[in-house]
Amino acid sequence: MKLVWGKIKKRGYIPIGYKLMMSYLIFIVFLVTIGYVSHSMYDSSMRKQTRENIQNTLAQIRDNVAYKTEDIVRISSTLYDDEQFVENLKMNLTNAQEIHTRAKKVFEPKLESASKSIGINLRLFIYVKNETISQVYYSYKPGSNFPNQTFNIYHMGRIVNRSWYQSLPSEEYGITMRWEEVENDQESGRISMIRRIVDLQDPINIHVLGIMRFSVSMDELFESVDYRKLGEGSMLYVLDRSGRAIYASDQEMQTASSDNNSSLTRRTTIPELLPEDEYLTLKEYMAPQGWTIVAHVPLTIIKQEAERVRTFIIGICILCFIVFTITGVYISGYFSKRITKLVSTLNAFREGDLRKRITYRGKDEFSQIATAMNNMGEDIEMLIEKVYLTELEKKEAELEMLQTQINPHFLYNTLSSINQLAKFGENEKLRKMVVELAKFYRLTLNSGKNLIPVYSEIEQANAYLDIQKVKYGHRLEVTFDVDVEVWKYETIKLILQPFIENALKHAWSGGDRIHIRIVARLENDEILYRIIDDGIGVRRESISDILNPSGNSETGFGIRNIHQRVQLQYGEKYGVSIFSKVGIGTSVTVRIPARKRRLFLDEDQALGE
Repeated sequence: MKLVWGKIKKRGYIPIGYKLMMSYLIFIVFLVTIGYVSHSMYDSSMRKQTRENIQNTLAQIRDNVAYKTEDIVRISSTLYDDEQFVENLKMNLTNAQEIHTRAKKVFEPKLESASKSIGINLRLFIYVKNETISQVYYSYKPGSNFPNQTFNIYHMGRIVNRSWYQSLPSEEYGITMRWEEVENDQESGRISMIRRIVDLQDPINIHVLGIMRFSVSMDELFESVDYRKLGEGSMLYVLDRSGRAIYASDQEMQTASSDNNSSLTRRTTIPELLPEDEYLTLKEYMAPQGWTIVAHVPLTIIKQEAERVRTFIIGICILCFIVFTITGVYISGYFSKRITKLVSTLNAFREGDLRKRITYRGKDEFSQIATAMNNMGEDIEMLIEKVYLTELEKKEAELEMLQTQINPHFLYNTLSSINQLAKFGENEKLRKMVVELAKFYRLTLNSGKNLIPVYSEIEQANAYLDIQKVKYGHRLEVTFDVDVEVWKYETIKLILQPFIENALKHAWSGGDRIHIRIVARLENDEILYRIIDDGIGVRRESISDILNPSGNSETGFGIRNIHQRVQLQYGEKYGVSIFSKVGIGTSVTVRIPARKRRLFLDEDQALGE
């Protein structure tokens, strides 16, 4: 440590190698801190995350049960809304043949179809007031053999004194139904959906014709109510309106059912209130049935998950510390040696020793820099003078050229495209490009005038774009949005085409297409041109360098030239502004005063007189 500090004190600054290593160490400390904070936050958020996951699972269980109950309700609705079925329930027949025909043609087909509509163990019971309807039923006794999907017809006299019948809520047409354990449901592990059959012709003064009872096995109805979906040690209960457990699933019951080689044992009691520091309790309410699904999940599941994540985070932090430390030492040493050589050579050049050279092996950036510096050392003085004079002359020539004519590269590229079209025999495209080129230069030259009508500037830009469309085809999309009010005004020529060319040259990343929108508007005695593209965009620093260059920057020389021409012609209030977002596109605005052409000035004066 003393040796390192001595070297730093001797040099008067911290070498780049130490700076790089210090940055890596700071990053490692930051990483470890992040790991520690992440672990601390994880403990507090794990309960919430697990609660949400379990709540979602519980909601899925609820939806699965609701799906099966809705199937049964749907089947009951086919009978409830069947006018023929209801009318036959109302008919009092005396003829034995007619009674038999009604049973065979109407009741038995409909009830058999309803009992077998879904693939579960369903028993359908129909209780009717009309005693001319024959009773048909099975005797459901333990050990009796009968089909899984059956229907039964009884007279209502059997149930009028039963408490479950008398406690049915008042009938709301098409709505009232109830889930309850009635008759022998409790002994056989079943539950029933009970619903009245009413006269459809009078939904206001409801007349009850009978009762439908769909009895279904709880093991099938609550098949999805399985504690294993929530994790070992969890408990699941289905409570009815009174809070009594009608179905349950937990480890103890699963073991008992396995020992008995039967389905899950039913439980009618639930455990006392479980401590919150040991169990997480969640509920899902099923309003149509009046059931509540309750889940008790031991927090040990959460703790085990937290411990697993804690171990993972600690392991990642240790691994990253080792990897980043080794990487930091190697990279800092690698860059430090090379940068030190470069600094040493630059110091020699600054002192006038242009014979010093650097030698690097390989083809990386340092090797290229070394080669460039060696070449620079050979003729730096001559190069400075040559570059200075050349760039000065170039800048002056470009300034004059951009004020009077189009970049000759455009003409060269257009002629080259014409040559290619002629070579491949595309005469129609060739003719169109020649016509548009002639039109473009006719509008551009304009007898040497600097001020031209706005429509001529728009035509000139359109002619340029028509030439480019021949070249690029459907990949170039152009939209003109021009206010007709601007036709009567004049403008400086050649202020649209350079921006369009710039968009094609720099904004287009070489992708499938580019869209350019050209706008001309009259706003508050000013004409606003906008050239909008959806290209790659320009960084904010580049925009600043274009309009406010530092030193002898040549970035955006053409744009800056237009800006200067506008201000020289109309004043500093006007000029060019650029807005761009990288990856989205660029919008260039050129603002000039709205000055009418002489023709329209004469007309206005004549109207005034």
